Amino acid sequence: MKIIQDINSITEPFKSAVITIGNFDGVHIGHQALFHEVIERADAMDGTAVAITFDPHPIRVITNNGHPPLITLNEQKTELIEKAGIDVLICIPFTMEFAALSARTFVEEVLIRRIGMKAIVVGEDYTFGNNREGNVELLKRFGEEMGFSVVVADWIQSVREKNARISSTSIRQLVMEGDVISASRMLGRNYQIRGTVAHGRDRGGRLLGIPTANIILQDELCPKLGVYAVIVECDGKRYQGVANIGFSPTFGDHIFTVEVHILDFNQNIYDQRIMVDFVQRLRNEKKFSGIDELIEQIRQDIIDARKILAPHFE
Repeated sequence: MKIIQDINSITEPFKSAVITIGNFDGVHIGHQALFHEVIERADAMDGTAVAITFDPHPIRVITNNGHPPLITLNEQKTELIEKAGIDVLICIPFTMEFAALSARTFVEEVLIRRIGMKAIVVGEDYTFGNNREGNVELLKRFGEEMGFSVVVADWIQSVREKNARISSTSIRQLVMEGDVISASRMLGRNYQIRGTVAHGRDRGGRLLGIPTANIILQDELCPKLGVYAVIVECDGKRYQGVANIGFSPTFGDHIFTVEVHILDFNQNIYDQRIMVDFVQRLRNEKKFSGIDELIEQIRQDIIDARKILAPHFE
């Protein structure tokens, strides 16, 4: 997949470009359906499948950082879009200057003249241009005038509410509720965080005999506090694990941490980036009467996690 960070670097339009545009936060199965439609139509006309997204998230720019946490950081979003089979990903730096482009200017100057759009695939609620002046109906009128086709994709239905669509907002809510199983159905994969392993308070190994990797999160969505069965990817290998998100109430220091105990693992991974897939929530975080009771519960968590994760490693 060709990745373009600056539209001004495009020296000539792509061949018969079929495009879709969006933030694609989460790259959920609704987004994947859009990509599939784009790829099919591009193949039919021997053209180029193009996805256009933005960084930073437009809401961050327009509301001066007043945006929800991201389901997928740009690195993972790019990987997932490439995996979907898109030929070209254009990541437009979103600025107030770009936001001020009129709907007509965006279509004429950016999509047609610069990128070479022959068809566009969007959802029925798609808006574009300054103050969201453009919608699907205007896009269709532009299509008739400027010679490109507009494909309006059907909604993908939510697993929870029959008349609700799958959306980044609904997935974000599920993760915040700790319902990572339902979130995974909408994503088409497990919800994942990525972070750098940092030096923590060394309680896991020193006091409990159960070492943990303390993860520094960036800007991504953090699941609800509690204990989870997780799959950890480190150096290209996958391991079973148990993650604790919370404030370690048994110790009473009220410091928020994301700690992962990687099962059957004893390597030094400080300062390394790891990936953590959340498979199932095991329980709430709770305060125990002492270290012995805490250790006993962690051992039970490990037993529970192994049972849940075993099918993923067969």
